[in-house]
Amino acid sequence: MGYPPVNFSKQKNILFIRSFMILFLSCLTIRNNHCFSNILSLNTLQLDGHFNYDDVHHAAKDFGNRYQSLPIAVLHPKSVSDIATTVKHIWDMGPTSELTVAARGHGHSLQGQAQAHRGVVINMESLKGHEMKIYTGKFPYVDVSGGELWINILHESLKYGLTPKSWTDYLHLTVGGTLSNAGISGQAFRHGPQISNVHQLEVVTGKGKVVNCSREQNEDLFHSVLGGLGQFGIITRARISLEAAPAMVKWIRVLYTDFATFTRDQEHLISAQNKFDYIEGFVIINRTGLLNNWRTYFNPQDPARASQFKSDGKTLFCLELAKYYNLDKAEMVNEEVQKLLSGLSYIPSTLFLSEVTYVEFLDRVHVSEVKLRSKGLWEVPHPWLNLFIPKSKIHTFAEGVFGNILTQTSNGPILIYPVNKSKWDNRTSVVIPEEDIFYLVAFLTSAVPSSTGTDGLEHILTQNRRILEFCEIATLGVKQYLPHYTTQEEWKAHFGPRWEVFAQRKSIYDPLAIFAPGQRIFQKAIPFS
Repeated sequence: MGYPPVNFSKQKNILFIRSFMILFLSCLTIRNNHCFSNILSLNTLQLDGHFNYDDVHHAAKDFGNRYQSLPIAVLHPKSVSDIATTVKHIWDMGPTSELTVAARGHGHSLQGQAQAHRGVVINMESLKGHEMKIYTGKFPYVDVSGGELWINILHESLKYGLTPKSWTDYLHLTVGGTLSNAGISGQAFRHGPQISNVHQLEVVTGKGKVVNCSREQNEDLFHSVLGGLGQFGIITRARISLEAAPAMVKWIRVLYTDFATFTRDQEHLISAQNKFDYIEGFVIINRTGLLNNWRTYFNPQDPARASQFKSDGKTLFCLELAKYYNLDKAEMVNEEVQKLLSGLSYIPSTLFLSEVTYVEFLDRVHVSEVKLRSKGLWEVPHPWLNLFIPKSKIHTFAEGVFGNILTQTSNGPILIYPVNKSKWDNRTSVVIPEEDIFYLVAFLTSAVPSSTGTDGLEHILTQNRRILEFCEIATLGVKQYLPHYTTQEEWKAHFGPRWEVFAQRKSIYDPLAIFAPGQRIFQKAIPFS
């Protein structure tokens, strides 16, 4: 009986696969040993709060719902000392440790920015119960934890007849989270972003030091951390400027079919002496039923003419305005609003008005959140794209994007409104266009899970890439807000001439690159074994 022929090529493949598996399992063992030793070392720390090593999956998710990186531990601090002790411990371990640290607020990041693969995520909301201190003097302010939600600051400050000046559209975000980016909404043209309304910060640096900083004390750290994407320190406390709070809001929406007229009116309003308190705009693509949806909030000034309005499938541009007031000034405010509106060139039949409380207006997005959650449409992928566009290029952008790339439909709101550069501090870490006026354009899209159509994730991501490619080819000088890049070269291009300062600040305040690894700007040197 003969032997079957030997297939030496097949044997070599089997040997290669076996060798590879042995090497892979060896590396896995080494990594697990590293994980185990890291957990043991963290367990030696004396803390007021505690680490959690089992229930860590929530820290590997965020609002973007696209990236998931599991940490080895989640710290639930009860004091700033807990955060400082943990960071100091990782700093003392030196570059031989693979541990990194991410501060996580309300988890509203879009692309894993608050995640730390095999690192430590700090649940900043564990600090939010710390007492808010409100000063009601000539220049009022609130001292608040970096893990506190803005909605809670609103309710607490209103007890004293006070309110912060600048907001984000969504208030269920933490102070540290928005200040690490900029924090903008329709008040930014007047008061600047939230980072322009901070007096003082308490920060834990990458060496585990707790440092108080302001424009007068440790000012470089102060400006580094504001808009610093979490790279230079963890904001554990902030002193935020307040002003007298109004009771009511006149909330107005009007429509345009001509983009040039729409932007001219917006730019006129942000430069006017007698101003609205809030100015935003948005783009409406192929949404003929929109006016009927508005009527739960808004009353048309002329119902008969409004009911006859037809968009005919055109792209429309909505100007959204708000004027704050107290009831004893209602008549005077009515006259001011009428005067301001008389100088605008909107379609007359599309003047929609609403009067709501100040809290109802500021917390308006939360109403939508509750509805979407009830339908299971909140925790879906959100491939958002936020851009700052110089005023001189906004018409080129609109023609290319709203005229060519986005013509059929949109998968979420598209915000567009101008802000004044003079209200921003160029010493902070935020990168903005150089022109005196620039626009925020925000594509706040939601993807339908498993869809392969125009509402699917891949289609929206392709659309985003087309928009960015158009901006680059047309040399529009666009800067991303809430930026996301995957290579340091792309980050260098984003920061441009400011990169050297940004990198130098990193080497001073977080030299081991412990903080915010999910931003993918700097990478901690991780040993092979």
